[in-house]
Amino acid sequence: MSKKLLFLLTLSLPATWAQAQTTYIPLNYVEYGILDRLETRSGSLSDELFLTSKPVMRKSVVNFLSEVSKNSSANSLSKIDRYNISRSISKSGEWAEERNGAIDSRTSWFNTFYKKQPDFLHVNKDNFFLVANPVISYQYMKEQNNPNNLFWSGRGAEIRGIIADKVGFYTYFTDNQENVPSFVNNWIGRQSAVPGADFYQTPKPGVFDYMQARGYVDFAAVKDHINVTFGYDKHFIGDGMRSMFLSDFAAGAAFLRLTTKVWKLNYQNLYMELTPQYVRGADRRLPHKYATMHHLSVNVTRWLNIGAFESVMFSRRDRYEFGYLNPIIFYRQVERAMGSPDNVNLGMNAKIIIAKHVQLYGQVMLDEFKSKELFGGRGWWGNKFGLQAGLKYFDAFTIKNLDIQGEINAVRPYSYSHYDSTANYTHYNQPMAHPLGAGFAEAIGVIRYQPAKNLFIMLKGSYYKQGLDSNGTNFGSNIFMEYDTRTSEYGVGLINGVPANCLTLEGLVSYEIRPNIFLDLGATQRTFTYENNYLPEQQSMYYYGGLRINIARRDYNYY
Repeated sequence: MSKKLLFLLTLSLPATWAQAQTTYIPLNYVEYGILDRLETRSGSLSDELFLTSKPVMRKSVVNFLSEVSKNSSANSLSKIDRYNISRSISKSGEWAEERNGAIDSRTSWFNTFYKKQPDFLHVNKDNFFLVANPVISYQYMKEQNNPNNLFWSGRGAEIRGIIADKVGFYTYFTDNQENVPSFVNNWIGRQSAVPGADFYQTPKPGVFDYMQARGYVDFAAVKDHINVTFGYDKHFIGDGMRSMFLSDFAAGAAFLRLTTKVWKLNYQNLYMELTPQYVRGADRRLPHKYATMHHLSVNVTRWLNIGAFESVMFSRRDRYEFGYLNPIIFYRQVERAMGSPDNVNLGMNAKIIIAKHVQLYGQVMLDEFKSKELFGGRGWWGNKFGLQAGLKYFDAFTIKNLDIQGEINAVRPYSYSHYDSTANYTHYNQPMAHPLGAGFAEAIGVIRYQPAKNLFIMLKGSYYKQGLDSNGTNFGSNIFMEYDTRTSEYGVGLINGVPANCLTLEGLVSYEIRPNIFLDLGATQRTFTYENNYLPEQQSMYYYGGLRINIARRDYNYY
């Protein structure tokens, strides 16, 4: 990990005398859908949650849910909503009254394990709190016209705790193996990367073996206002299924995060150590690059949230630029003062709650543009930006716990790329924002239904169109290529290059046996075609089923 980040952490150590440390809900857990739904159904944005910046503090989650629970009759919540509130508080019970919010089990194992429903091992002493859980997953998949047996398997542990009310900590480790559907295998071959993972091995053809490790320590620099978190993990900024700013698609990374909550403001500073693109080969030390991000989120009214985003990717290997340490400066000015060598992105986001049932959200990402060229209609290559617009409809058509979401995303060619490949918006051979990279338009729709307290049903469809490269020509969709290799200055449309279309349909049924133990059963149909039959059509139909314990479901339908 970066010596500079460790130095920054050391400077902050005196703050460990403050209280109000916390841990965070892991990304992609079912709680995020519950929180999003309950916030909208309450009719008012929460000054505790700020769901646009994830992960979210467990302390904030329990405070919010406790308040919602008190007003459940006024909010016309269903019995399932009330069950979800109780269940979610139980899973972060250390932040309930007397740190005893976890629901007791009817019977325990040997009077030691599973004394609490969500926790394998639960320790609650005066100056020490600890929860330890196994992490186990096995998903079997069968793809039509594929003779291989496909699977996803992982084994490990998850531990979180609080020491003397001053330091919160979390650690997670799994050893994973998987044999993936054909289109995912093709992607791995092109990118030399397993989505969401870093170093991997191939012990047998088609089988990928890798470890997933996450962990952090957290403490309060200013009680109830500023938290400092140092660790190795993923982040997500946005309210949609995709993000134009920062998604959890790529591998985890070393980070230092400052989270400031004051009044109706939430301000996040994120300093990260990343790995630039590389060619796989013999074991060796990989170089590093760095990124710094700011995100300010403001609840302007009880129904309107707006945010501002800024990021800079350094085009220096193994050297942190101290000019970017300033937590409140405008990075574009610093970058220009250095001679404009780096990749700076700006963005705005918004979320609107309407009538306690509807949520509108969106993002605008600006990589580079000139207003004269933008409105000139000549298709200048340097008009690089991304747009997102989405809608969520909770208790749709008056059906309790039926939620519908629709989302549109579009990114211009050459966005997220740079003239120096070190500074492109990537980490460990994977995009850090949208998985498709650039030069595409996408529409996604999903229906989620919870007809019973332990039953979750999801139907999802997505379609995208993207202009792809041919014969090594850079048409702008591949953000790993230097944009100086572009084909032309003008005439660059949203779909630039060889047009390709992809339609994906998915159905999933999940049953929660006990907190965080799920049985999954689903199927996916994917059709990928090139226009004018440039290359043969690619069809993939696969079925899957499995068991997972304290781990989010592995999703392959990301591109």
